[in-house]
Amino acid sequence: MVVTASREAGSSHAWRGLLLVSAAGIVWGTIGPAVQLAHEAPGLSPWVISAYRAIAAVLALLVAIVVTGRVATCLALARRRWRRVIITGVATAIFQLLFFVAVVAVGVSVTTVIALGLAPILLLVVGSVQRRQPPARAQVLIVTNALVGLVLVSIAGGSGNEAPQAAAVGILAAFGSGTAYAVSTHVGAPLSRGDGALPVTTVTTAVAAAVLVPGGLVAGKLRGEPLTATDAGSWLLLAYLGVVTMAFAYVLLYAGLRSTTSGSAVVATLLEPVTAVLIAVLLLGERPTAAVFIGTALILLAIASLGRRMESGPQVQ
Repeated sequence: MVVTASREAGSSHAWRGLLLVSAAGIVWGTIGPAVQLAHEAPGLSPWVISAYRAIAAVLALLVAIVVTGRVATCLALARRRWRRVIITGVATAIFQLLFFVAVVAVGVSVTTVIALGLAPILLLVVGSVQRRQPPARAQVLIVTNALVGLVLVSIAGGSGNEAPQAAAVGILAAFGSGTAYAVSTHVGAPLSRGDGALPVTTVTTAVAAAVLVPGGLVAGKLRGEPLTATDAGSWLLLAYLGVVTMAFAYVLLYAGLRSTTSGSAVVATLLEPVTAVLIAVLLLGERPTAAVFIGTALILLAIASLGRRMESGPQVQ
């Protein structure tokens, strides 16, 4: 009876963690449309938008830790595990900055496939090296299903940005973004298992903001771009991007990582491009294709397979 109850509890925690990470991916799927709207009205560049997004996220998280009485916990975490906090925060900032660079250079589709597709491959390799054995056939199949689905959804639902002269820079930036995403998730996972999701999100986001804010505003200034929004709607979009798609989404991610491996998490967050395409279909009038439906089904199948495998304990590192 005790063993059965333990297994049921483990299964429940595994599915809950996977659902939380999947929810983070769904929230991130709203970033593209929101950034597009924030860019069109006042003409803010992705660099400047990322800076304001980080400011809004940090302010929201500071309010949250004060209200919940977690200030001392955050300070203790930052002192005790400062190396891992800094690496996670800087990697998060690099992931976001390089993702924007790649989108501008080669478009959303190519960037999404490379950046989000590279992370699960890298973490599959890292897990195999750590265990000193090749990945199980089921692991490879799950990751492959997810990546094929990602390609179908991104290519069919995205719009490319033809810029041959910037292709090399864009592709390199996308690879760098994917690598940074894998690093931030893998290094941040142990933090989430030892401390609460809110303190982990707060300290790592503060580090990310220390990179994104000066970097984004300086880049915008040097390029002669507008540094402030001119209407209330744009400021609300910037607040949404920071409070919801950064602060709240990363709380969901780190809460999920308490019972989900980093490798499983990056597969689950492939719901991000699926959500972006669904928004384009439902709100922007784009017509879905068969590739979108097939790709979405493959990603959902991969996530469901992860949940079944994790019922008997985390498998995908």
